[in-house]
Amino acid sequence: MKVFTYSEARQNLSELLNTAQNEEVEIRRRDGSIFSIVPKTLRIKTTPKPDKLLSFHSTI
Repeated sequence: MKVFTYSEARQNLSELLNTAQNEEVEIRRRDGSIFSIVPKTLRIKTTPKPDKLLSFHSTI
């Protein structure tokens, strides 16, 4: 995971987005706030498919 400060993220947005295509990227603000950038395709992969949820639910 690559970490950018807020200022670095603003100055290098293109690089940040290119990196985020392959791995999670964190942006940290001076006040301690932390944000993650993850491509939607990665997020979808980690979400269970609806049919798997139904089959799991039927076993409960």
